[in-house]
Amino acid sequence: MRSTLNDVAREAGVSPATVDRVLNNRTGVRTRTREIVVETARRLGYISPAPDDAGRQPSVPDEVVKLNFALPAGTNTFIKMLHREIEAQALLRPNLDVHVEAIEGFDPDGLARALLDLRGKTQGVGVIALDHPTVREAIRSLAADGVKVVTIASDILHVPRVAYVGIDNRAAGRLAGYLVGRFMRGDASGKAAVFAGSRSYRGHEEREMGFRHILSEAFPRIEVVELREMLDDREKAYSEASALLDRHPDLAAIYNIGAGNPGIARALKERGREHSVVFVGHEATEGTRQLLLDGTLDAVIDQNPRVEAREALNILSQSVRGLPFDPHPPRLAAIFRENIPEA
Repeated sequence: MRSTLNDVAREAGVSPATVDRVLNNRTGVRTRTREIVVETARRLGYISPAPDDAGRQPSVPDEVVKLNFALPAGTNTFIKMLHREIEAQALLRPNLDVHVEAIEGFDPDGLARALLDLRGKTQGVGVIALDHPTVREAIRSLAADGVKVVTIASDILHVPRVAYVGIDNRAAGRLAGYLVGRFMRGDASGKAAVFAGSRSYRGHEEREMGFRHILSEAFPRIEVVELREMLDDREKAYSEASALLDRHPDLAAIYNIGAGNPGIARALKERGREHSVVFVGHEATEGTRQLLLDGTLDAVIDQNPRVEAREALNILSQSVRGLPFDPHPPRLAAIFRENIPEA
């Protein structure tokens, strides 16, 4: 079956309107975005190959680049989506040899050991890393051996990584806080709670910071009464949310920084609070889609795993080859029931 414009948009990580602008040669699109859309459209067969490609003899492929990715293990649906995207996109690039390993997500020493074990075995590493001294030293050791490193989804500062691939997490937290404040009618007072996977992830810490800052600036009558860490575990999220709702029967809002939305939703539904507590989370997954549709979740802040996988592969392979790269970061998007994207 022939690919559609929506297929091109989904694979390129842009909107259908952007694809339409590019393919009809209209202005208002960045050069790198235009290149990505055209490359994707040609790869999917939506448009014909460039005329210069017709009849051209196959070129000698680039030397194969070996890349490794260290992603957290567990039930985090977004991480699983990212894992699948990296492997699927790597299969389309015969000049890359890509391996993805699932590492215990909240064990910095274990992650550091796994990274150090890659010395001499790889040319580039993508990692969702805990901001911890042993992990930072492992990244420095890899870089000293000439291995190119990108951080994904959650950044680490003061390490020799070549790039960070992900959204601005502080901006994401501010957006979540703005939505909570507006859903609570702006000038209302009330209690809010924050759930995090782990504050050892710099990204989670930045989201919390942004959330608290926008509340203090724009919605000072909303009080953050508790912060709970769930280690991205659904059952722990359920038990923590249940205890929280029992302690604060007048709770007005929950912001979930990480995974575990199904557990929180279960606790809300058991108490009949799914439509009275404002609930904002992260990532447009199959699970959060259903919670948006039934009204338990009011909004999710989304980052596109397809774009993050593509950018990580592009940046690492270009960096290993000593070539320049033009980053095209994922967009920060607020998703509601009315604008749920295609799967």
